Amino acid sequence: MKKTFFLTLLMGLLTISTTMACTNFIVTKGASKDGSCFLTYAADSHSLYGELYYHPAKDYPAGTMMDIVEWDTGKLLGQIPQVAHTYSVIGNMNEWQLAIGETTYGGIEMLEQGQGMIDYGSLIYIALQRSKNAREAIKVIADLMATYGYASEGESFSIVDPNEAWIMEIIGKGEKMLDAKGKVVKGWSNGAVWVARRIPDGYVSGHANQARITTFPLRDGKTSITSKELDKIFLPSVETVYSEDVISFARLKGLYPKDTKAAPDAQFSFCDAYAPINFGAARGCEARVWAFYNRVNPAEAAQYEDYARGDNLAHRFPLWFKPADKNKIDAQFMMAAMRDHYEGTTMDMTKDLGAGPYQCPYRWRPMTWSIDGKNYIHERATATQQTGFSFVAQCRSWLPNWFGGVFWFSVDDAASTCYVPMFCGINQIPMEYAEGNGSMVEYSNTAAFWTFTKVSNFVYSRYSDMIKHVNDKQAYWEGKFVKEINDMGSKMKDLCEKNPEQARKALNDYSVNAAKNVCADWNDLFIYLLVKYNDGNVKKEENGKFKVTNTKVPQCEFPDQPRYRDEWYRMIVKDCGKNIQAK
Repeated sequence: MKKTFFLTLLMGLLTISTTMACTNFIVTKGASKDGSCFLTYAADSHSLYGELYYHPAKDYPAGTMMDIVEWDTGKLLGQIPQVAHTYSVIGNMNEWQLAIGETTYGGIEMLEQGQGMIDYGSLIYIALQRSKNAREAIKVIADLMATYGYASEGESFSIVDPNEAWIMEIIGKGEKMLDAKGKVVKGWSNGAVWVARRIPDGYVSGHANQARITTFPLRDGKTSITSKELDKIFLPSVETVYSEDVISFARLKGLYPKDTKAAPDAQFSFCDAYAPINFGAARGCEARVWAFYNRVNPAEAAQYEDYARGDNLAHRFPLWFKPADKNKIDAQFMMAAMRDHYEGTTMDMTKDLGAGPYQCPYRWRPMTWSIDGKNYIHERATATQQTGFSFVAQCRSWLPNWFGGVFWFSVDDAASTCYVPMFCGINQIPMEYAEGNGSMVEYSNTAAFWTFTKVSNFVYSRYSDMIKHVNDKQAYWEGKFVKEINDMGSKMKDLCEKNPEQARKALNDYSVNAAKNVCADWNDLFIYLLVKYNDGNVKKEENGKFKVTNTKVPQCEFPDQPRYRDEWYRMIVKDCGKNIQAK
């Protein structure tokens, strides 16, 4: 999504802009329990409405033109020729199990707005409609930028298929560079500079609004190639691809020294040139990636907590991490990772005064603030209240594509929502998630977004007590779906091969019913929470029912009125103890 978060230190003052804040976690097939590749994505924005996008497969006559509409603004940027056939896309995953996510990092201010026609959102969805795998997607994206120019800020793309996972980082070239005579300066060309790297099998990676590619292998024609050799990207040995001018352009703009002896190409770092790290970028962006690494390999990640906190920017953690135990990484592990609030770390959001009496791991905006001449921050965790939608894309190479690709989809805050399986082969979107069913300013009682957000917003008021009920529902439904999908394996594989359309109907029915049942249960959950925790009381239960008195007109048994936690009482005493102390 559009620059979800941009952090910068200016003259010693911390400044944070928060329009959106996206997070991607990536798992290669050799790093997961069953050989799945995974990609997660949270599309965070205070104004983004969560719904499931759908682009059906389609054939086009020769000469058809495609409108390029800027993802964030809806502005028509131009037109490009349409291809003869496009693939079906459910959310951010297509019918070939190719999934693409992104996070915006902005980058050097003079390069923030590229000069061109294709914005980052269009790159994602055009690539999904025109590509069968990650390598094809990288080529499509690179060709589009070279042909039509790039129109957005710095972006990190995650590009994952059933066999491979790549990170591609892009930044535009800013205003056209002209000499004194008004001619284009030699070395400047339209488009973008970029680097794409394949994550080694057996490793995990991620990004969260900060460029992460540092140095990279330079061209050898076999494992590393440039944009002039894009047709070679389909060679299995190729693991790094980069734009021909990614280093020379940095020298031209003064972002890397022109002296090649003092600053050789081999020492060039993409993110240090185009999106230098600072305290805000470490604490607000890299910390979320570290939280994921801390889940997959806590012993190894522990040494980098000082970097994640912004205390030691020289101690940068690597682009990819090897899990301590790949057998624990499955779909539910990835869902849990998307629900992280730094629990158990020095940045744990449930522990300080800002968490309130019920340990709520959320902070309302602004994220930075000053008091008594000093600057402070609120943590910026993976799970956040302003999520429009999030997903866990699971790619399974050993199964037919329509069934193998599971797009686990959710709307609203990932920590208090439920991931529902949408198979990449479906062509019917559940009504609860369909585009146009409600909006950020239009309530719909049938829309999943409003169903989940009314629960989450109520839970925030008494978080430590109420979140356990949400967690129970998540464990039940997500566990149920995982088991059922695993049990469907051999039968659905045979059906996809023998009768594809019957298989598609079965997959449609499953996803539609899953959405319907989960949303109905979440509506019931809201009613239950409202009744149980009404007015700050906690009604007693017995055998699954609220206790009532034996009076002529039944009333609830006198409810529990639990104390605040002791730490909170001490905070109250510290603030105004003399005024409220009993005599």
